[in-house]
This record gives sequence, structure tokens and C-alpha cells, in this order.
Amino acid sequence: MRAILISILVLGCGGAQVRPEHDLPESIRQYNEGVRWSRFEVAASSVPAAQRAQFVDDMDERANDLKITDYDVVKVDAHGNREAHVQIKLSWYKVSEGTVHETHALQTWERHGKAWLIVDATRLRGSEMPGLSESVMKD
Repeated sequence: MRAILISILVLGCGGAQVRPEHDLPESIRQYNEGVRWSRFEVAASSVPAAQRAQFVDDMDERANDLKITDYDVVKVDAHGNREAHVQIKLSWYKVSEGTVHETHALQTWERHGKAWLIVDATRLRGSEMPGLSESVMKD
């Protein structure tokens, strides 16, 4: 009887670990996979709530011509536990022209409560990409 009670307590404690809803790597993956595969509602869960509807509308419209074929997370620079800069390499093409391009982007992520949200994305180098703002920093 004592062994059964100990087993129940050990198993019960294992499920009680407190964990953030999404950690940063999972949020980065979820957002970028959502964008790559045109699952914009999934990607939008990593966008601030006030911008989600506009994000989905803009991405739906852009997806008629813009196709992302691949992305790689190049570097993650966490600044404490509230902000991170993530460098992404994107391969993409426009259906209207058919040429594959490569663009490096810098995504800025901020922690809001338990969630990591993307608050900005700018082009670092490579081809100009529709929907990606230009960096104001000089090379």
C-alpha cells in the first residue's frame, strides 16, 4: 500500500510543473512555420492581439504572389528574459516573376506575460522582400 501511495505522489508531482505557454524557440518556430505554409491564423498567435486581424489580411493578400520556400533560424540573441533579436534567412519567390531570392531578416520578439510575440521584422541584407520593412541601420 505504501508503494502505491508513493507512486501516485511521484506521478502527480511530475505533471504539476509550471511552464510558460510557449518558450521562445517554440514561438519562433510556430510563427515562421505558419508564415511559410500560409497558416496565417497560426502565425498570428505570435503577433500582438491588436495587430492580428490586419496581419492575417495582409498575409492573405500577399500570399497570392509571394511564396516562401524555406527559412532557417541563423541566430537568437536574447536580451534578458523579456526581449530577443532573431536572425532568419528566408528563401522565397514571387509567382509573377519566378526567381528565387534569399533575404536575411531581423525579427524582434518581446515577452508579454507568458507569451513571446514578434513586434518587428526588418531586412538585414539580400533581396528586398514584400512585407518586410527596411532596416534604418547603415551597413
